Amino acid sequence: MSQPAVKDQKRKLEIGDPAPYFSLKSTDGKTYTIADVHGAKGTVVIFMCNHCPYVKGALDRIIADMKELKALGIGSVAISANDAANYPEDSFENMQKLAAAKSFPFPYLYDETQNVARAFDAVCTPEFYGFDAGQKLVYHGRLDSAGNKPLPKNGKRELFEAMKQYAETGKPAPNQQPSIGCSIKWKN
Repeated sequence: MSQPAVKDQKRKLEIGDPAPYFSLKSTDGKTYTIADVHGAKGTVVIFMCNHCPYVKGALDRIIADMKELKALGIGSVAISANDAANYPEDSFENMQKLAAAKSFPFPYLYDETQNVARAFDAVCTPEFYGFDAGQKLVYHGRLDSAGNKPLPKNGKRELFEAMKQYAETGKPAPNQQPSIGCSIKWKN
């Protein structure tokens, strides 16, 4: 197994920057933009894929956190940008199967050109971007410290807590930790 990709602290998208625009096909047959998925208090954009062991290990936690955030007025969307020709488990057809099997509470979009992942400066899966109601970046980092392992009973739900705090106080969480996971599989 290859070494996990770790998001460099130097980022193109900074806190306060607007969300990059996207319009992508979803596994449910519709096309979504960030405006279509935003909640009254914000939005979480998740870069993920089907085959990554970090995504597989955290997927049930991602789904649970997105359901809880939705109840707080925060919408969510997942985007896969991986090269499906070289990673067939990440094909659109397999994305559809996973979204249906897990009853995703968010649209699962396919960034076939990889232009959206590049606009976000996404590096790994899973990687999380939290935006406020005005679609300005307030969180960029990981779901939690567990990676692809179960979250310990005293583990901190970093993304959830940061977005909840922002929804309640309007202040971004300090000390946001970079994402860790598999590198996005870029096309040649």
